[in-house]
Amino acid sequence: MPVDLRSDTVTRPTAEMRRAMAGAEVGDDHYGEDPTVNRLQEVFADLVGTEDALYVPSGTMGNQIALRTLTRPGDTVVAGARQHIVIYEDGAGPINAGITFLTTTDETGQLDLASVEGTLDSASPSHANVSLVAIEDTHMASGGRIWPLDALTALGGLAASRGCALHLDGARLWNAAVASGIPPRVRAACATTVMCCLSKGLGAPVGSLLGGPAEVLEEARRQRRRLGGAMRQAGVVAAAGLVALAAPLDRLAEDHAKAARLAGAIADRWPDMGFEPEMVQTNIVVFEPPEPDRLLHHLAEGGVLAQTVAPGRVRLVTHADVDDAGIDLACRLIGKAP
Repeated sequence: MPVDLRSDTVTRPTAEMRRAMAGAEVGDDHYGEDPTVNRLQEVFADLVGTEDALYVPSGTMGNQIALRTLTRPGDTVVAGARQHIVIYEDGAGPINAGITFLTTTDETGQLDLASVEGTLDSASPSHANVSLVAIEDTHMASGGRIWPLDALTALGGLAASRGCALHLDGARLWNAAVASGIPPRVRAACATTVMCCLSKGLGAPVGSLLGGPAEVLEEARRQRRRLGGAMRQAGVVAAAGLVALAAPLDRLAEDHAKAARLAGAIADRWPDMGFEPEMVQTNIVVFEPPEPDRLLHHLAEGGVLAQTVAPGRVRLVTHADVDDAGIDLACRLIGKAP
């Protein structure tokens, strides 16, 4: 088996998850009658501190439901230029919600507060209504960086003061919580809605959750149906999510330590590249080697899979299915990279 560093979505369900899936109590989730799904939604809402939650097939659907619920066609959404919701969802936002993204720089993973404030305050009758600010924590494209809590709090306060909702794409919020030592419910307190993935880092085979106020989630359920996401006996897969959320999140620190090892190997191989290994905070390493395609071929020949996430930008992602031996192999190959 190759060492797969393409994404943390490639993890396989554990034996405990498989047992839970086989024995799951189920019902028709379309009617709200699946007890395992209902329990998963309750557990998630408690973890992130929201009134209600909704189980959806994917993180992209969770983000799209948030856009459709918190905006109206013709509205503008302020977001970072490299956020997943902007460039990694195949143009879904404008198609599904009829919105326009107004982007600001997010090279460090954060949105500049002054820039967002200027955007919100520049509205005029001839401008589209800005109804939502969207953020991502951890921020994948910058290498899994996390938002400082004070910055999250300040942005949430700014959005509220201007009558805007705030959506938190927390696909890897669990990693941010472990790296910062700040619980998910505290990190998500700034947001109107928060989406988290169960298949990234936690190892569940499928599914994400969207949390928020009860009245917002009532409309979100309608939007899930419109997008074809209403499921039937979904407890079969939701059961794995319950196992994932019951497990100690501290295990993710192991993934972070493995990513730090990869970052050190990259810095040693290309000391003049300008790569700063201390900027790797969680389980994602993004860097710009001199010949990315050649590097990917070299890694693949040696038994390590990786990918680019933008022109010239290679991404390595650690997860539960990559052990120390796999990281050793990847580091050796990086050290011998052409």
